Amino acid sequence: MHRSMDEPTGGAGLPAARSHPVARPWPPPLAESGAQPPDPAVLGALLRRYGWQRRGGAPGRYGRWTPPGATSGAAGLLVPESAAFPDSGELLEEALVALGHSSHPSARDILVSLAVPSDEIRWWREVPETAAGAAGAAGWTEAEELRSAARQVLLAGALAACGRAGYHGARHRRKARAALDDALLGPGADGRGLTAYVPVASGRAVAVQLCHALHATREAVDYQRATGGMDAFDSAVAAGAGRELTEALIALVRGSEGARIDLRWAPAAGTPEGCPARPAPVEFSPGDLPALRAAGARYLRDEPAVHVRLTGAVVRLRRSGPRGAGIVRLRVLAGAEVGHVRVELDEEAYRIAGHAHLVGLPLRVEGRLESRGGFRRLTGASRVAPVQVDEAKRDRLMKALQENVDFFEEACAGEEEP
Repeated sequence: MHRSMDEPTGGAGLPAARSHPVARPWPPPLAESGAQPPDPAVLGALLRRYGWQRRGGAPGRYGRWTPPGATSGAAGLLVPESAAFPDSGELLEEALVALGHSSHPSARDILVSLAVPSDEIRWWREVPETAAGAAGAAGWTEAEELRSAARQVLLAGALAACGRAGYHGARHRRKARAALDDALLGPGADGRGLTAYVPVASGRAVAVQLCHALHATREAVDYQRATGGMDAFDSAVAAGAGRELTEALIALVRGSEGARIDLRWAPAAGTPEGCPARPAPVEFSPGDLPALRAAGARYLRDEPAVHVRLTGAVVRLRRSGPRGAGIVRLRVLAGAEVGHVRVELDEEAYRIAGHAHLVGLPLRVEGRLESRGGFRRLTGASRVAPVQVDEAKRDRLMKALQENVDFFEEACAGEEEP
């Protein structure tokens, strides 16, 4: 779902990109690449965001920027203040080449943000100090826990962008993951945090929804801890909060002394409508865990079943004897935002499902998609009937099923998944 950026900083190539066998500087000269030079104001905003200091320069023409921790006399980048001057392009090119060769960890992050305008989401966990932590490193288990929790938080935001629900279960998973296909994950500048770069073109809706959902969840936790009431969690659903987000936050905080999530908008795209220009970081502590757990259980319990009329391809058939009711597993083609559902059918409907599979036709069925089990089970099935499709579509369906025939035959006699 996310591409990693855990590659060494340097001039061999963009983070997360495969290095070219012949060493060459990055970025390439603007004249060679044919790419539009970045807006100097955007580069300046990114340098400021990552703690670079402006130390002089010709007022109104260019500024000299040095990385965090550099002395006042250290060499820096010359960045024009606008593209209006004849030498602006040359100065920008020299600044980008210098960033590509810089050893400072933030240089890579700035180049990534310039290459693909992205909203940045940063995670940080406070854990007991160790010798490695004092040196700016993170343990293997700690790093994996942070990465896993960050992925869960991102997925929760993507699910909320697909639709508001206290509990999504298996719904919208494919669409949510597709919205995060271009996201990048990389270590923070201190080696212990984590940063996600969510491209504006494909993921701005996810970042916006996550911003609203995190703050609504923080407010609901504060309300619960102050009053004992859970009502604020119900109203937070409209902002994108839900069980998936509470579970992600529990995973983020558990085993730590606290965690913080910070969101920064892409300077090239500006502030999205309805959001603050600089959202305040959201923090959670171990003391918030009881409220988050109670909210997750509430979301799971209260999410209602949904009446659906779906179409699916039969991929599994099972019943205990040659006659009677049986269980069918469908790969959903239309009618519900889930990948597969399990349906219990009476003898006649089961026979119809078996015939539909043999002739390569999808099945249409109505029923209630139950929240228990993650919206993977259809109950009260009725109006079961094969769906007529054109020959080309039927051939494609048959080919897909034949490619999984071993799985299908093995599953016919095996136990059904819960």
